[in-house]
Order: sequence, then structure tokens, then C-alpha cells
Amino acid sequence: MAAESNTANTLLTLPVLPLDDEVVLPGMVVPFDLSDTDVRAAVEAAQAAARSSGASKPQVLLVPRIDGTYAATGVLGTVEQVGRLSDGDPGALIRARGRVRIGAGTTGPGAALWVEGLRLDDTGPEPLPGAVAELVKEYKALATSWLKKRGAWQVVDRVQQIDDVSALADNSGYSPFLSIEQKIELLETADPVARLKLATEQLREHLAEQDVAESIAKDVQEGVDKQQREFLLRRQLDAVRKELRELNGESGDEDESDDYRARVEAADLPEKVREAALKEVEKLERASDQSPEGGWIRTWLDTVLELPWNERTEDEYDIRGAQEVLDAEHSGLQDVKERITEYLAVRKRRSDRGLGVVGGRRGGAVLALVGPPGVGKTSLGESVAHAMGRKFVRVALGGVRDEAEIRGHRRTYVGALPGRIVRAIKEAGSMNPVVLLDEIDKVGSDFRGDPAAALLEVLDPAQNHTFRDHYLEVELDLSDVVFLATANVLEAIPEALLDRMELVRLDGYTEDEKVVIARDHLLPRQLERAGLESGEVAIDEGALRRLAGEYTREAGVRTLERTVARLLRKVAAQHELGDRELPFTVTEDELRGLIGRPHHVPESAQDPAERRTAVPGVATGLAVTGAGGDVLFVEASLADPETGAAGLQLTGQLGDVMKESAHIALSFLRSHGAELELPVADLKDRGVHIHFPAGAVPKDGPSAGITLTTALASLLSGRLVRTDVAMTGEVSLTGRVLPIGGVKQKLLAAHRAGITTVIVPKRNEADLDDVPAEVLEKLDVHTVTDVRQVLELALTPAEVQVPAAA
Repeated sequence: MAAESNTANTLLTLPVLPLDDEVVLPGMVVPFDLSDTDVRAAVEAAQAAARSSGASKPQVLLVPRIDGTYAATGVLGTVEQVGRLSDGDPGALIRARGRVRIGAGTTGPGAALWVEGLRLDDTGPEPLPGAVAELVKEYKALATSWLKKRGAWQVVDRVQQIDDVSALADNSGYSPFLSIEQKIELLETADPVARLKLATEQLREHLAEQDVAESIAKDVQEGVDKQQREFLLRRQLDAVRKELRELNGESGDEDESDDYRARVEAADLPEKVREAALKEVEKLERASDQSPEGGWIRTWLDTVLELPWNERTEDEYDIRGAQEVLDAEHSGLQDVKERITEYLAVRKRRSDRGLGVVGGRRGGAVLALVGPPGVGKTSLGESVAHAMGRKFVRVALGGVRDEAEIRGHRRTYVGALPGRIVRAIKEAGSMNPVVLLDEIDKVGSDFRGDPAAALLEVLDPAQNHTFRDHYLEVELDLSDVVFLATANVLEAIPEALLDRMELVRLDGYTEDEKVVIARDHLLPRQLERAGLESGEVAIDEGALRRLAGEYTREAGVRTLERTVARLLRKVAAQHELGDRELPFTVTEDELRGLIGRPHHVPESAQDPAERRTAVPGVATGLAVTGAGGDVLFVEASLADPETGAAGLQLTGQLGDVMKESAHIALSFLRSHGAELELPVADLKDRGVHIHFPAGAVPKDGPSAGITLTTALASLLSGRLVRTDVAMTGEVSLTGRVLPIGGVKQKLLAAHRAGITTVIVPKRNEADLDDVPAEVLEKLDVHTVTDVRQVLELALTPAEVQVPAAA
């Protein structure tokens, strides 16, 4: 309903027009955009109420809304005009009339929010005689001063003509420097004199802040002018000094450039590097003190002078001593130890015959250590440096995506730096350190270039004696550096980069090796970290073997070390609580009470009815992942013929190659079903579903071919697959078993999982030489050439058949 009266202290019922982060004071005339939903709803509701009541102008209540919360006081506004704004959009011109204290919500026409409000008058306590006149005079003076600074002369005349105290105070609503909170405070102050005092105080504070800002700007400008004058005077002084030196027959400037020239001439630099450095010194002499180029040249000269151009450490040619160091610090890893020993032996013989430098190149080495996490790749780098008597530097490449991280930035860029290879040489302090390029398979590429491509020159023994960094732009000899690159996944290393390195695989540890590592390396280290003496807590070999076999199942020893640390923490905590006496020996029977049940129980140790292969259609395969070898199960089932779901369905996040292997296995069984005595006629009307558990893990590759064939043959024949058998190999359409990769990792995984019989392709027989002898002794390895041999070995005899699984 429209208001019945516009007098003060009258109860009004009005539609609300919310003002988001804005405040309108009485006396202000404000345009509003009718394309705003809230504005349009309030204006239309006010127009409807005015038509029904016969009022001359629609009335709305302008209420500030801050962060969704309405203010307690609003302003009565009349819609003066509805039309088009200057930009052509529909709009309404609203004049603010007076303050209204908001009451309870009510109902009204339209979609707007209606509230009841009390119209407030502008009365207050009687001020002292003359006080109001002084206040009005002060406010007008301050407002005039501020407006003149902004050049608003027309507004000055308008302010001077306002005599009403309330209107003068509310005129502050046009001030752009007031915050929303300050304007709301003015709106909620009903007393005109108090409101004018508040407006005067706010204006006075703003003018004081402006004066401070102007003072600071003036001081800054004066400082800039002073620097310019000082620069000109110093240039004149330099010119005068130069003329005086020439008159006295003196030459050269006794300044910073002389210091750099002396340092370059005194440094033991290669000839070409010396020439490049002296050219930069000449540029520095010609450069202005204020020129940014001078700073770039000084940084470059400092970098060049700090590099150990002719510093080298002497290699330890005690071959047997180096081998003992490697054996003491790392158990296993015989391939790497033999390669380092060979390298040292050849270096020694070349040095004895005077062949240390041939064609400008020395005998460096580039080795790529590829293996699963936790097998000791990174720590092996320190052991190699220790055995050779060289400095060691680690360069972490994981996540590097900028080519400039390897080859350096061009010197024209602000904050340019040499690449990580140059910084590694500088950090080592010698030209022949052992540089470990850690996680080289994690290097990425984007719009900033490909760091792996930048490593091609670094790791090429035929090129790295003339390596040129973008920042240095002088040749750096890297031919005497021993580069060790570590990676988890061989396929992630670019082929061109891998071709420049000698590949050494670290395929993981056997259970016996893990026990030795835990006893000789992990346990002493974790005892120290747990604050225990070497004789206070001991772990017997049976407990270590069970920790390695049942509590952890990994290629490396990181989880094993964490488990040992957890065990020692438990013992230490129990001792501090008075529940355990030291010294104490942890035996196999006490593991469960200390750290709980084992997490990895071998399939062969489970109850026969609970094993995965307890039903037909389930076979055990072997696979290789980034974390080493692993056991992979294949499950197959036949659909009900009544469903009519014929065809092959594959699940388990499989790659294209593995999907093709499943089709090949099914095609082989269909074409040779009579020969193998399998009821393949069932396959015509019944769908086949093959599933690889651990569906969240992507799987691909051809090596599951014979596993898929065995699972399908078991499903059709009803014969179980032997629990102790695992297999790997590619199958062809004719039933031939083709070779695959990763035999060593797969056999180690089978050994860890408690498998006793493994089936591999005949053409992989040579790869068995890489498998540790203690593992081969515990495995019955069968090499096959045809899938029929696989079925004979893997399936249980026909007399113990069970009905085929549907």
C-alpha cells in the first residue's frame, strides 16, 4: 500500500529497493538501471501501489544492503521519472526525500519486498547559540577547499547556497572518498547538527590525508630531481678527472673495472674463456654507472670467475678398495658395482699409458640406473663418488619443464641464471664430479621447451667436451664428469636421450638381500633415529624375513625401513611407559603384538577354499609396473544363454594391446576347441566376460596372452588352475608362445608372492641368467613354446573337474 502522508513520524508501508554496496542520503537524485531485477521489482510495485491509492508519485524505500544484510535505516524515495538512461538502457530517476526507520516486513503488490517504516524528523537537542553558524561556516570552508583542488567550481557555488543544516550534512553523500560504513553512519544519525559535525570531521580527516599524500609526492619528486642532478654532476666530475689524468700522462680508470681486469688476469682460466672475460671487462669500462648492462656484466664475470675451470680431484685408483666401499654401503646391485669397477680399471690403465686426454676428451661415463622406487638408485650416486674419491652433486629433475633450467637463460633476460649443470659444477668445486640427474623420467615439456632435448648434448660423450651454456656462451668441458641418471620407468625416457646413456637395470631385491640390508643398514640407522643404543633392541633374522615377506611386498626397501622404524618406535614407547625392559630382542612371534597383522599373506598360505583360483576361470599372471614386478589375476565368466548377451566384454581399464590379446586367446580356443576337448559350442550364444581386478590401475601389454588363454580354457573345461602356478607370455593365433620383457622383475614378484611354479616363453630362457640363483632354486621354471604345454602344466587333472562357472 502507498503511504497516506509524507509528514514526519508517520508509519509508512513501502516496497524495498536494496542498494548493494551503496548508500543514498536525503536530497540526492540518483538514476537506477531497471534491467536490475531488484530495482525493476521495487519500481513496478511502487507504481502499482500509487495507481491503487491515487498518489501523485510512486514511493520506494532505498535501503543499503551490505554483504546480504540490510541496514536499520533507509531513505524514502519518490520515482520522479521512468525512461531511458544515457546508454539507452531502461532506467528510473529517484529523489531521496527523508529518513525512514525500518520495521517489520509486510505484504504488498508485485514481486518486491514490502516493509513497514517510521518516517523520522530532523529534530534534535537545541544547540548553543552561534554554534550551528560556526559549524556551517567550517564545513563550507572545508568543502570549498576540497572542491577547488578538484576543479569543481560550479559545485562550490551550489554548496555555498545551502543554508539548511540537514541538507548541508546530507550533501556529503556525493563525496566519493567516504566509505560505505561512513555513509551508513551519516544515514543513521537523525540529529542534523550531530550529522553535520560528523560530516565535518570526515571531510577534515580526508583533507589531512590528502595533505600528507601531496607532501610525500613532493618529497619523492625532489628526491628524483636530486638524483638526476647528482648523476649529471658525477658525469661531469668523471670527465674532469679523465682530462686531468690525460694531462698528467696517466692512463686507465682506478675503479671497479680495474678490479675485474686484475681478477680475470690473475685467474687460472682457459684461453678462450679469458678472451671472452676480457671483452666483457672492456664493455664494463665503457658502460655507464647507471646502465643496467653494467650489472649484467658484473654478474656474468662473477659467475665465470667462480667456476672451477682447472680444478680436478684425483681419482682413487685402488680398485679393490673402491669395490669394498661399494659393497659396504650397498648390498646387492652387482651390475652397477661391476660397471663402476670396470670404469675405474680402464681409467687407471689409460692414465698409466698417458691416454688420459684423447682428442680433447677425457674418459667420463654416463650411466642410466633404471628400477622401481626404493632400490637405492639415488643413494648409489653418493657411494660411487665416495668410491672414486670425487665430489658429489645431485640435480633433481622431477617436474622440470623449462629448457632454460638445463641450458641456462640468455643474458638479456632480467634475473638470468646459468643452467643446473653449470650450477652443479660450481657447487662441486671441481670439473670432474659425480653428477646425479635424479628422476630423469619425470622431466616434462611445455611451451617453454623440452628439457630432455636440452640434455642430449650434456649426456653425449662425443659432444659434451664442448658444452655451451646459454648464459655463459663459452665452452665448458663435461667429458670428465661421471653422470648418473635415475629413472623408474624406462619407457618415459626419450629414445634419443636413452641412446646416449649406458643402461643399468636395478630390478629389486630378493628376500635374502632384503634381510641383509635390513640387518646391516636399515636397523642401525633407525636405532639411532629412535634414540636407542645398538645393544638395547635387536631384531632376529626370522622377524626380519617375515617383515620383508608378509608385512611388505615391494621391489625396494623403503616400506621395509618404515616398518622397522615403526617397530622400534613401539618398543621405545613401551620402555618409556614402563611396559618393556631393555635390552629386548624382537622375534617373529612378537611382531603381531607390536605392529598388527601381516598385510601380504601368500596365496599358497591361504585356505584352499578362499584362494582366487578356487573356481574355474581364474588364472595367475605376472606383470611389470613402475614399482617393479607384480602378480596379476585374470577372471573369466560365461553369461546366461537366456540373456542373449553374446560377444566378448573386457573390464579392468585395459590398453589396446591387452584387449587384442583377449580376442586372440578367444579366437584360438574357438578354432582349436575340438583338439583341446573344450565345449566351445557354448561360446556361440553365450557372452564371455574377462575382468582384471584392481580396475583403477591401467594395464597394457601382450604378456598376459597365455594367462588369458588359460583362464578361458579353465572356464570352458571346468578344470581349476593350479594355485602355485603363475605365467607370462604372448600368445599368437596359432598357439605359439612368444617372448616378452621384464622376466627378472616378474620372477622376483612371483617369489615374493609365494608362487613355486612359473611358466615363461622358451625364447626368454636366456633372461633367466639375470635372475638371482637363490630365487631360481626356489622356483620351478618351465619354458614353453606352445600354449598346449601351458594348459597341461597349469590346469588340474581332468578327474577333479567341477561344473563350469557361469
